[in-house]
Amino acid sequence: MMKKLLFFLGIAGSVWACTTLNAEDSKAEGEQLYRTYCVACHGAKGNMGGSGAFDLTVSPLTLDQRIEVITNGRNAMASFKTMIPPSKIRAVAEYTMQLKPSMK
Repeated sequence: MMKKLLFFLGIAGSVWACTTLNAEDSKAEGEQLYRTYCVACHGAKGNMGGSGAFDLTVSPLTLDQRIEVITNGRNAMASFKTMIPPSKIRAVAEYTMQLKPSMK
C-alpha cells in the first residue's frame, strides 16, 4: 500500500513539475515571439501604435479574440498563421494579455 502511495505521489509530482515548466516555457516563448513579430508595431509595452497598431494595454479583446486576430490578421495587421503554429500563437496571445495594467 505504501509503495503504491509513493508511486502515485511521485507521478503526481512529476506531472505538476512538467505542467509548471510548460507554463513557464510557454510564457517565455510567447514573450520571445511577441518581441520577434509584434514589437515593431505594438512596441515593447504594447502601446506604441506604430503603423496603426492597436494599443494592447487598453484592448478589450478576450484571449480567444486575440488568437483569432493574430491567426487571421485584421485591418492592416497581417495574418501569422503561416509563420507561427497555433499553440505558439496562443502563447503570444497570452503574453499580450499581461500587457494590460492590473486593476488593484
